[in-house]
Amino acid sequence: MLKNKVYTALTAALIGALALLAACSSGFSQEEVDAMVDMEVAAATANMITEAEADTLVENATANMMTESQANAMVAAATANPGGMMTEAQANAMVAAATAGMMTEAQAGAMVESATAGMVTVTEANARVASATAGMITVSEANAMVAAAMGGQGGMMSVDRANTVKTRGAVVCAGNNGLAGFGFLDDSGNVVGFDIDLCRAVAVAVLGDANAVEIRPTTAAERGPAMWSGEVDIMSRNTTWTSSRDIAWGNFAPTMFYDGQGFMVPKSLGVTSHMELGGAAVCVQQGTTTELNLQDFINQNNMDVEIITFPDNISASSGYLQGMCDALTTDRSGLVATRAGFDNPDDHVILPGTISEEPLGPVVPHSDETWYDIVKTVMAILIYAEAYEIDSMNVPSSATGDSAIDRLLGFAGGYGQEELGLSEPVAQDIIRAVGNYGEIYDRHLTPLGLTREGSRNALWLSAPCLNCPKGGQVYAAPLR
Repeated sequence: MLKNKVYTALTAALIGALALLAACSSGFSQEEVDAMVDMEVAAATANMITEAEADTLVENATANMMTESQANAMVAAATANPGGMMTEAQANAMVAAATAGMMTEAQAGAMVESATAGMVTVTEANARVASATAGMITVSEANAMVAAAMGGQGGMMSVDRANTVKTRGAVVCAGNNGLAGFGFLDDSGNVVGFDIDLCRAVAVAVLGDANAVEIRPTTAAERGPAMWSGEVDIMSRNTTWTSSRDIAWGNFAPTMFYDGQGFMVPKSLGVTSHMELGGAAVCVQQGTTTELNLQDFINQNNMDVEIITFPDNISASSGYLQGMCDALTTDRSGLVATRAGFDNPDDHVILPGTISEEPLGPVVPHSDETWYDIVKTVMAILIYAEAYEIDSMNVPSSATGDSAIDRLLGFAGGYGQEELGLSEPVAQDIIRAVGNYGEIYDRHLTPLGLTREGSRNALWLSAPCLNCPKGGQVYAAPLR
């Protein structure tokens, strides 16, 4: 069945190539064109494609979407051994590129390049497809096209990511390496932080090793492509959960840090409220919800504010320190972390109040619900471990008699570990290796002054723990 599908895809690709050759026929002999025609007729009459599909291929392909060299590349790839140069998915992606009908020559060429490279993986091909179609069709349309071409659901080809991670021996995590507390370089040059420990917890669950993590430093602008392409297994990078990102980027796990956007100004400016920023210039990181929220704030309050954008947090804070703007805006936690790295932090004031809601948490690519469930379960383990007052130093070695604790630790009952391919005592391994939610928070964020008491980052009000911050919004689906 698979072999037949491969040859069908390759034949369809040849038909698309034929139409393109007709549009730019110089350089090809009449015999070559005749041979292509014969292939088209044979494919159509063999019910590999319908007459209407063949017509569509010709109609779209003859719109001069590709050059002669690109058509040659397509032919070369399509006629290669299916087990060698191209996979079925890559052939399908190539056909989708040729027949989409909405791409420029350059974009079609980029897609052809991804499909015909010979050594690219399906993930890499998907990345190039996403890049090639940006700006011409919406992400939803691109996902639909890939889904149609590859037979997957949710816009991408279905994959077994847990198995891929096990084969690779590491969890690839998109993270930050320049934001104190969340993702930063320690004195030994290792990337550490609150967000990074969430990735390490997943590595423990799947691989049994907290260090089996490859941190992929990712800028704000690179987050979308990293998720679309599926090149990372998880992104834990102070990323706000929004409805459009949930649709386009991937599936968000439980919120692990609640934040809001604020402003920082030099103390010498004498400003005490963000409502006093009329006439100011504000530094902001481009391609973020922060930039969009700032524009909304300006519009809603009819304020005269100059927006100065920067590609990342480091350059934005540097521009602020150099006096390129009067204020710096980002999530309040980010402002705290940024100010902590200043030579003279007391010279700067974080203004009270926020202008947005910023729920931050890990996100995984679309295409594998089991992997999504694994990540959600790991986050829940961290949260409930704190709620049951189980930390890295007191993990019981046998049943306690408390059914909720024993279920969490795998001594009695379960909550889907086997179905997810996890060990029954997976929670024990995670807690011993990275600690519970509170330990991770206190290790990285409390030293910055981001206290949990009285904040939304305390556990829910009725959490069973006696000595933990409660009355917040940190919560997860019950583990049972």
